[in-house]
Amino acid sequence: MLAGPTAVGKGTVSAYIREHYPEVWLSVSATTRPPRPGEIDGKHYHFITQERFDAMVADGEFLEHAVVHGRASYGTPRGPVLQAAAEGKLPLLEIDLQGARQVREQLPGAYFVFLAPPSWDELVRRLVGRGTESEAEREVRLATARRELAAQAEFDTTIVNDDVRRAAEELVHLMQQHICVVSDGARADEQPPTD
Repeated sequence: MLAGPTAVGKGTVSAYIREHYPEVWLSVSATTRPPRPGEIDGKHYHFITQERFDAMVADGEFLEHAVVHGRASYGTPRGPVLQAAAEGKLPLLEIDLQGARQVREQLPGAYFVFLAPPSWDELVRRLVGRGTESEAEREVRLATARRELAAQAEFDTTIVNDDVRRAAEELVHLMQQHICVVSDGARADEQPPTD
């Protein structure tokens, strides 16, 4: 599981992994927010209505779900993740802090990685540089980011996203180690990767 504050580059790292590591299966979340420029339905997110989202929640179809930044709903469909894991793939969920906490309750053996910015100033620069939010939305996201950064200790390890390629390689390496630990019959929470 990969989580971190808004604008830290979770999507960029995931996109690099998608392009360079075909053995990694990336979960596609559902969201009620509209697509950003360049986002493709079914590839980046499943863009659905709030009514459909609520029905999926009621039917227990999400591994995790949350309202993010007080605006849009996001969720990880349960079935595809469990199927990918059962097939021996390396499943990667790119989720927010709330989602990571829910997944930890449901999948306690999962490995949780926090993606951190090199500095607070760099995080602000990235968020402003995206140009996808209004000033009011940026303020909400920055307040959320402060809370998310404070939760870093809840994760199994932290990767600093100072270089996308390096961060992606480190993440895939940790995933491969974790799968080996689990496949050797040990519980993941007893023997985390030591790298």
